[in-house]
Amino acid sequence: MSKQTADAADLRRLTTKHIVMWDVRGDTAQQKRETAAFVKRSFENLAGKIPGMTMVEVGLDVSGVDYACDVVLYMEFESPEWLAAYATHPEHLRVKEALGDCRIARHQVDYLAPAGMGCATTAVEA
Repeated sequence: MSKQTADAADLRRLTTKHIVMWDVRGDTAQQKRETAAFVKRSFENLAGKIPGMTMVEVGLDVSGVDYACDVVLYMEFESPEWLAAYATHPEHLRVKEALGDCRIARHQVDYLAPAGMGCATTAVEA
């Protein structure tokens, strides 16, 4: 097997993970909660509509610490190419437009990881 074929085979065993965190706009805690819930619903509604997207999960902060983001989006894509296609997909663009300026800060990380693999943990007895 050539190196190029081996590299292609390695990429097929990887999934592309896309994580975005936002701080949302709101003058009161209630307004921020409502805005965060709107962001959550908007992205969850993309499930099944984006080719190559195999997972979407949206979480709202429950810690309440002042340095935490309000919303986190976690998505998995079959490949970096599918993630790139998502960026310009009409449904994604519709969500971005609907959200408008309700986000005041945004942080993003995209990375490759073995498909179907999470972080293994071992329980520690007290």
